[in-house]
Amino acid sequence: MREILDGVWHTLTGETPGPVELTGAEDVLPGPYRVAAAATASVAAATLSAGELLKLREIDPGVVTADTRHAAASFASEAFSRVEGASPEPVWGPLSGNYRTVDGWVRLHCNYPRHEAAVCWGLGVPGSRDVVTKTVAGRIAREVEHAVVSAGGAAAELRSPEDWAAHPQGEAVASLPLVHLEPIDEAPKRTLFYSDRPLGGVRVLELTHVLAGPVAGRVLAAHGADVLHVGAAHLPRVETLARDTGQGKRSTFVALDTEGGRARLKKLISRADVLVQSFRPGALERIGFGPAELAELRPGLVIADLSAYGWEGPWARRRGFDSLVQMSNGIAWGSDGPSPLPVQALDHATGWLAAAAIMTAVRRQVTDGGTWRVRLSLAGTGHWLDSLGRKDPGSSEVDYSDLLEQTESGYGRLTRVRMAGGLPGAEPHWDFGTRLPGVDKPTWTP
Repeated sequence: MREILDGVWHTLTGETPGPVELTGAEDVLPGPYRVAAAATASVAAATLSAGELLKLREIDPGVVTADTRHAAASFASEAFSRVEGASPEPVWGPLSGNYRTVDGWVRLHCNYPRHEAAVCWGLGVPGSRDVVTKTVAGRIAREVEHAVVSAGGAAAELRSPEDWAAHPQGEAVASLPLVHLEPIDEAPKRTLFYSDRPLGGVRVLELTHVLAGPVAGRVLAAHGADVLHVGAAHLPRVETLARDTGQGKRSTFVALDTEGGRARLKKLISRADVLVQSFRPGALERIGFGPAELAELRPGLVIADLSAYGWEGPWARRRGFDSLVQMSNGIAWGSDGPSPLPVQALDHATGWLAAAAIMTAVRRQVTDGGTWRVRLSLAGTGHWLDSLGRKDPGSSEVDYSDLLEQTESGYGRLTRVRMAGGLPGAEPHWDFGTRLPGVDKPTWTP
């Protein structure tokens, strides 16, 4: 696992990581992919990045630690989320799932009404799973994918790794780095306010939805950032995921489809230090918040853009989710049908790696100045995971109970996975439990 972490850290910083201890075995998660190793390296990278910020504050970070069992639990955190002990609500919509076609398989993502409507419109069927199953069974997988995507929905054909490698988007993803971090404009150096936490006094504006972006914000909040999640009252949510990823964040609603809402967002950005966004690529640019506009509005801002399929290639603007990317890029390839990863590792790893990159960019902003842009994608993370090789697919029985804790939240008494990653100089933790969506004012705390 150490060589994996060394590679990630070199990509982020060009340096060798400081003192770090990685523990545990990879058999905590089943399947042939090295998901537990990737999870551990991602957690360690983010924690090391936080430690570097402590050094800027003249605080000794100590020896960073990351354990495979704790990392695996964090990568499945939504499965452990409980309110008053009740099991979490389903995260998949009635029409979401894998469907057999004439020549293979296709996955339809229907967790939101607009995506379900796109499936019905694109395939010319009512919202009945039986009807969708019958219709899809008589069509070619690529034809179904195209029909749904063209209608504004989200779908993916199950491709083999070889097919993906030869696909123009697969080629584009393979040519991109795991993390792209660069200065995009000049700006004065940042001065960190006094704090005994890595991100104390750092304001993070989070314009994200499931799942990678919210995970990144959750990690930043655990290291002391003031994270304000911006949503909209009219947009649907997957409550289990929103509740799980909202730890330590404030939550507000801003209607970006109105002039007043966009004016409010400008005020928030003008006082932010970091902007994390996972809108469909191009969406923020269309309403006046592209990288150039953001750099002008807030010189010195760290901008983190997360996407499904990367920022180059014919699918750069395509909607996508973890389960769809696994289908497209061959990770879910199986001779008897889709065989997905044991957890939504592309989402979670991208979130942790994004947090690591953001903290690295904040450090560079302090030492060098500049406005910085960070870019990652689920497909890029998938390419990285695939490059790590394979392991024995078997797994051991794992008890995660000691990694769970309870806290008060806007939803009631909440059970959650404790924050992963050890940082003796400032152990990461959330200052409060998840708040109800939209309960906070769209302003920064003093």
